[in-house]
Amino acid sequence: MYIEWLNPAVVLGSILYAVIGVLVFWTSFLIVDKLTPYKLWEEIVEHKNVALAIVVGAMCIAIGLIVAAAIKG
Repeated sequence: MYIEWLNPAVVLGSILYAVIGVLVFWTSFLIVDKLTPYKLWEEIVEHKNVALAIVVGAMCIAIGLIVAAAIKG
């Protein structure tokens, strides 16, 4: 019985797509951070801005869904 997901090409392809997805997500988060008039991380962590944290969390989920859909095709 041959299990396809144990194939090294499938495993390496999955790792490659995961790395590409993380890089695209990170790059898009940095772009959004540069477009805002203040530093998102500093505002959330130091100033405890819960509303901004919720918006950034929703943005992260949306970017993740877009990246996942783009990778899946």
